[in-house]
Amino acid sequence: MSADSEAVDDVCASCGITGGDDIKLMKCTACKLVRYCSIDCQKSHRSQHKRACKQKAAQLRDEMIMFKQPASSHLGDCPICFLPMPLDKQKGAILPCCSKTICGGCMYASYLQQREDVSGPKCFFCRHPLQLDAKDKQTLDRDEDLDRLKRIEAGDPVAMREMGNGFVMKGNHTRALEYWTKAAGLGDIEAHYQLSIMYGQGRGVDKDKKKEMYHLEEAAIGGDYSARLDLGKEEWINGRFERAMKHTIIAANLGYDKSMKYLRIGYEQGILSKEDFAAALRGYQVALD
Repeated sequence: MSADSEAVDDVCASCGITGGDDIKLMKCTACKLVRYCSIDCQKSHRSQHKRACKQKAAQLRDEMIMFKQPASSHLGDCPICFLPMPLDKQKGAILPCCSKTICGGCMYASYLQQREDVSGPKCFFCRHPLQLDAKDKQTLDRDEDLDRLKRIEAGDPVAMREMGNGFVMKGNHTRALEYWTKAAGLGDIEAHYQLSIMYGQGRGVDKDKKKEMYHLEEAAIGGDYSARLDLGKEEWINGRFERAMKHTIIAANLGYDKSMKYLRIGYEQGILSKEDFAAALRGYQVALD
């Protein structure tokens, strides 16, 4: 039975009964394609509907989630000036006391305001006193970890992710996995991306393609431009060139410069039309402006 032939409103796909005031039909929650009068009818029809359900559910996921253009990258806006955070992470910083990411411009402006303050330096956002007079980096790292632990106790996924990053720098992938998994479970996009790399490359864990792709897709859906481009590369390797270009266009519309190289390849090989290539270039320029 095809997907189109199954899509009949107000009729139970299993027993054929027509819905009405006395009989309320419910849609299949996965594909939204067919209706049932009861759970028993849904179960009995499952073997006939399974293939069409999976195909339609995958199509809906692509249309409504996977290939939906995010309004901005996962970095969001600077909480001080409310301008989009630059994709270059060197032009901003995450503050351990409040887990806010501040752009470089606001950091510099705050520094200029505070340099005459006799009470000492404070966080650019929450005004928490900063211990910048420590004699060595080890002491600074310890103080930052203490601040992050306080945020972790409060359930802050950004602090969890940053703590995981710290453990990777120390070579402790087991603890990094623990913190990244908790952060990803709370919706942290960068934690999802780090987990995709961990499972893809087998860093501290056994390689797991299914988990790699799950976390990569979650990161891409959340606006991570690197994850989005990596998904495009994965589709290209598997010969799904149109899907690869869709992912790459989304990355370009977020302002990711590395995506432009792959769009040019797609255009030169005739996979990407002239109109779509021009639209992607305009989207990329708008993101930069």
